[in-house]
Amino acid sequence: MGAVVQYQQGVWRDEGKRQGVLIFLASAFLVSIPVFFQAPLVRTFPILSLCSTLIWVFFGLKLRSHPKTYLWGDIIIGFSWSWLCGSIYWGWLRWTPAIHIPIEAIGLPFALWGIYRGWGLIGNYFYLGSLLGTAITDLYFYITGLIPYWVEIMDSDPNLLKPILQGAIAQVNTPWGISWAILLANILLGISLYALQQKKLHHLAFAGAVVSTIITDGLFLVAAYFGIAG
Repeated sequence: MGAVVQYQQGVWRDEGKRQGVLIFLASAFLVSIPVFFQAPLVRTFPILSLCSTLIWVFFGLKLRSHPKTYLWGDIIIGFSWSWLCGSIYWGWLRWTPAIHIPIEAIGLPFALWGIYRGWGLIGNYFYLGSLLGTAITDLYFYITGLIPYWVEIMDSDPNLLKPILQGAIAQVNTPWGISWAILLANILLGISLYALQQKKLHHLAFAGAVVSTIITDGLFLVAAYFGIAG
């Protein structure tokens, strides 16, 4: 036990490794913000959510202008793309699943250009990881036939969601639904582990965003079960 503690302390004293751990955790945390904070905000105050993108950009640029906080400003600027796209889609277009990924990918050309130029690598890779996780989740919805439930949930009164959630959970709890959940989760996990092995900060940001998708989707599933039980 003492050897483990000494190893952990040694890792934490190493600035490069410490930064890597923090970037990974920050990426995982930032992926969860749109899901658990932005989602209720954008449904009620979509314009406020959209305009607050400017706050994230300003905050990111401010941090990025200082050497000690450069990395955090970089990742927040990447996060601002996810926030912007989420505000647009979930604020006004959430009834049309077919355009979800195209809207979420609005920042993709800019992220790819930034990566090509070597600019903002941490933020751009974070955005790519977040977008990949979202695309895989949407793919699961299409493969398992959950899209009709998505539309119903968007059109229904929040107090009348229980029957819809019951149908969706029944769809997931089939050999087809479980098999695809396991397969896609393993694909995401494999991609994340590969990125972790590269040991670059921008790869760690990418890995954190990807692996957080698995956790977030799992929490959604638990929340749906509780919604049925309630």
